[in-house]
Amino acid sequence: MFSDRLKSLRIQHGKTQQDMADFLGVSRQGYAKYENDLGEPDNSKLAKLADFFAVSTDYLLGRTEKQNLTSEEQDEVAFKVFSEDPELKKFYRELYESDEEAVKKLRDIWEIIKHERK
Repeated sequence: MFSDRLKSLRIQHGKTQQDMADFLGVSRQGYAKYENDLGEPDNSKLAKLADFFAVSTDYLLGRTEKQNLTSEEQDEVAFKVFSEDPELKKFYRELYESDEEAVKKLRDIWEIIKHERK
């Protein structure tokens, strides 16, 4: 169940096995073991996968059919991921100290990026 859901989510998000391996800090072969039901990630990697795909660990493990997190749960996950990444923390601090014009430019750039991803 885990391997099937992991592969399905990866494909839905347009990621390669190498992308996911890099994200988790494992080799591509190590990641492939997860998708081929030859191994399982440790708890911290399982949590990272759930956060990345915005699903619960219970969904990944096949304990529930509810794939999507609520909006509030997604906000909590996004904040957690954001706050645990040292580079993003630095970015957030710099953004917080920026003037209104810089923040507006960043929002405009983000809208362009979101549009390109669709």
